[in-house]
Amino acid sequence: QVQLVESGGGLVQAGGSLRLSCAASGVTFSRSAMGWFRQASGKEREFVAGINSSGGTTHYADSVKGRFTISTDSARNTVYLQMNSLKPEDTAVYFCAARRLLSAVLSTTALSYDTWGQGTQVTVSS
Repeated sequence: QVQLVESGGGLVQAGGSLRLSCAASGVTFSRSAMGWFRQASGKEREFVAGINSSGGTTHYADSVKGRFTISTDSARNTVYLQMNSLKPEDTAVYFCAARRLLSAVLSTTALSYDTWGQGTQVTVSS
């Protein structure tokens, strides 16, 4: 069974940090691109960060570059999103996604990903 389960969200003050985790089952990181997306209330889902199947290439949205870091741990089959210097505008539901069926090329487009987690809420207070 293919499943992605996010955890680590919560309430944090501006300037603080959180680390999101995405536990993956049935997903092989070496054959999948992994991504983090977020969706704020009333807005469309947007790309946050992605990592390619080899783990050697990462890509970030301009709004989080230099503050967020995506990584994978194959031994634990987990994808992480380390979020530092959080801002109120980072408040959103964060989703983990895998692109593995038709292609494993890293993409910034949500429609390119075929497997999604249920999301975890991140709230940053000012």
